[in-house]
Amino acid sequence: MKKVLVAGATGYLGKFVLREFKKQGYWTRALSRNSSKLETLKEYIDEEFIGEVTNANSLKRICEDIDIVFSSIGITNQKDNRTFMEVDYQGNKNLLDEAIKEGASKFIFISVFNAENMTDLKGIQAKLKFEKELKKSGLDYLIVYPNGFFSDMLEYLKMAKKGRGFVFGSGENKINPIDGEDLAKACINAAAGNEKEMTIGGPDVFTHNEILATAFDTYGRKSKIIKIPMWVRNSLLGIMRFFTSVKTYGPVEFFMTVLTIDLIAPAYGDHHLRDFFIRNKDKI
Repeated sequence: MKKVLVAGATGYLGKFVLREFKKQGYWTRALSRNSSKLETLKEYIDEEFIGEVTNANSLKRICEDIDIVFSSIGITNQKDNRTFMEVDYQGNKNLLDEAIKEGASKFIFISVFNAENMTDLKGIQAKLKFEKELKKSGLDYLIVYPNGFFSDMLEYLKMAKKGRGFVFGSGENKINPIDGEDLAKACINAAAGNEKEMTIGGPDVFTHNEILATAFDTYGRKSKIIKIPMWVRNSLLGIMRFFTSVKTYGPVEFFMTVLTIDLIAPAYGDHHLRDFFIRNKDKI
């Protein structure tokens, strides 16, 4: 039986990854900073490891007897006042160092679709820096470049619930976000293969206007969409860069960027955003 370490186990994707690894017969070790956060996932976890990715000393022997390291570690919103370089780069580098030391055979890393065209963003710079470390490590690896997650689209559902939605520019840029369960299945299926890189999105392509319209329709409401001119978006980012630190404006800059470009990845999966909205409309 192969053994896997899941770092980022309590995040949106990590929960699905744990379940899928266990479903496919792997022994699982889950990393978390707090055991209580793993409480709802215990049936999918063979062993817990309590540690902090930004503290290398807390990770000693985390990869002992581990065959595959899976990491979806990265800042999605700013809660801990840490930088992208501290988490997305150094946190993953600390895991990689342990994987090499303990003789793990493979490292799976979740990056961002279209990263090579967004190198001016601090979060992307940190991920790409880690990718370089991974590629030269000598370990077998798989870098996954997913499009937006369904969970990211909950912001549209929240706006629809409040009765008014916002898009930047025309709202006609396109994206095919993917469900966490579908992405997890693709990652675990690829774990046994020889692929080094995998780009992936969901089965349905939407404009941002269409995502908002779907969100409003979930509540049986007529769409009310306000289109924010790009100059307003650019001015806001400029102000944030000047008056706040990268810890504050970095995540905002990332999301404001991906909402204003086309992001269409190879389609995969059979879960649909409309169904996800229906399941979550009363939970937000």
